[in-house]
Amino acid sequence: MNKAYIIWPFVGLLVFGAFYLNFNRTYQEKQRQEQIRIAQEKRDRALKEQQQRKAAIDAANAAVAQRNAERQAKEEQEEKERQMRIELVDRRNRAFDDVNKRLRPQLERLRNDAGDLKDQIAKLEQEKKEYQNEEAFLREYVRKAEANAQTYVNLIEQLAAAEKARADAAAKAKRG
Repeated sequence: MNKAYIIWPFVGLLVFGAFYLNFNRTYQEKQRQEQIRIAQEKRDRALKEQQQRKAAIDAANAAVAQRNAERQAKEEQEEKERQMRIELVDRRNRAFDDVNKRLRPQLERLRNDAGDLKDQIAKLEQEKKEYQNEEAFLREYVRKAEANAQTYVNLIEQLAAAEKARADAAAKAKRG
């Protein structure tokens, strides 16, 4: 029985050793494969990140280029509009100057004519006042003349009545 205590653990040790060696060989291979897989994943992840960075950089560069192109187009459009505004203002000013050059003599002539017309109007208004005063004077004169004429008619009638009365008195005196 003493031998059984030694043999069975020894047999167990041999079986365990066989399993351990087999496991150790496959375990190391598995570990190496796992390390290779992890390293490959890291390289793949790094390559993927690098590609993503490159794509992001390319997208950013494209966006910058597009913004630059849009800004340049906008600046060109603004410059064109500014030039058009300047040209329109110049054309307006030239047209205004041309009109002023043509119309200035006419304006001066019209101002002079207006001044002459104002003088004529003032003169005509003065004449109108004079005529109105003369008319008022003549109306008053006619009224007074008519009153005097009536007075003279009354006097002549009184003289005629007095003359008739004297003639009647003389005729009565001759008769009587």
